[in-house]
Amino acid sequence: MRCPFCSADESSVVDSRLSEDRDTVRRRRECEVCGERFTTFERAELRLPAVLKSDGRREAFDEEKLRAGLSRALEKRPVTSEAVEKLIGSIRHRLMASGEREMVSRQIGEWVMEGLKDLDPVAYVRFASVYRSFQDLNAFHEEVQKLRNEPTPEERRNQLRLIPDSDTPAAPTPGRKSGGTKKS
Repeated sequence: MRCPFCSADESSVVDSRLSEDRDTVRRRRECEVCGERFTTFERAELRLPAVLKSDGRREAFDEEKLRAGLSRALEKRPVTSEAVEKLIGSIRHRLMASGEREMVSRQIGEWVMEGLKDLDPVAYVRFASVYRSFQDLNAFHEEVQKLRNEPTPEERRNQLRLIPDSDTPAAPTPGRKSGGTKKS
């Protein structure tokens, strides 16, 4: 890895850690020539699907474009950059996990709105107003009403799941006793 301070090619890894999203390795390096330390991030390069735009064009998925859109929606909102990066990582993961060669841009937009709804309702409405091209105040008002009628992210997290995740134990069934067998 080339040193950003003196451009020497010799550096050694001082510390390596797996990032929170578990997709990136963070490495602290030290230049063997000038002694300066710097951080690098390493991620496996996987092929993301092409994005099929509504006008029929195809383009490569652009993470910076996504980050810029989120930045505009989240401007002056109390959301950490870590939370934004986690959302971007989640969308990137969903794209890779889809196994598709192409992904319709509308689907990516829906994933972004889903993530923003949990992250910050104001940013969600900002993004939705541009993404869904609200034509008048009524469309804007209807979206806000839908949002008000849904449970908050905290309420959703506290709800019992009817269908458990593979790593979440199922809720006990009312009226049944557990831990024993009935003898006849």
